[in-house]
Amino acid sequence: QLQAFGGGLVQAGGSLRLSCAASGRTDISYAMYWFRQAPGKEREFVAGIRWSGHSTYYADSVKGRFTISRDNAKNTVYLQMNSLKPEDTAVYYCAADRDTSSSWLRQYAYWGQGTQVTVSS
Repeated sequence: QLQAFGGGLVQAGGSLRLSCAASGRTDISYAMYWFRQAPGKEREFVAGIRWSGHSTYYADSVKGRFTISRDNAKNTVYLQMNSLKPEDTAVYYCAADRDTSSSWLRQYAYWGQGTQVTVSS
């Protein structure tokens, strides 16, 4: 089970940090991801991080502004969002799947509820 929180309203240029807490089986290594969905648009990939925390991947639209990280002791993944733009406005979702070479960036078996991020101009 995944639970995301930390969304809110922020002005353009501001920052927010999202968190996603995972519960359930702790004997499996999971890769974690963030996705977002803006009104009237399809859900899109934002960032991913492997179990070790050493490998990350970002969508071009957020590269250099967003940072994904994780704390495995707390079963939590974070998304630090800086230099926010109005086009970052969306519902943000966290997702997870087993951390394997075949599933990394391809499979997302588990999803949390979304948290709304609104960036005003």
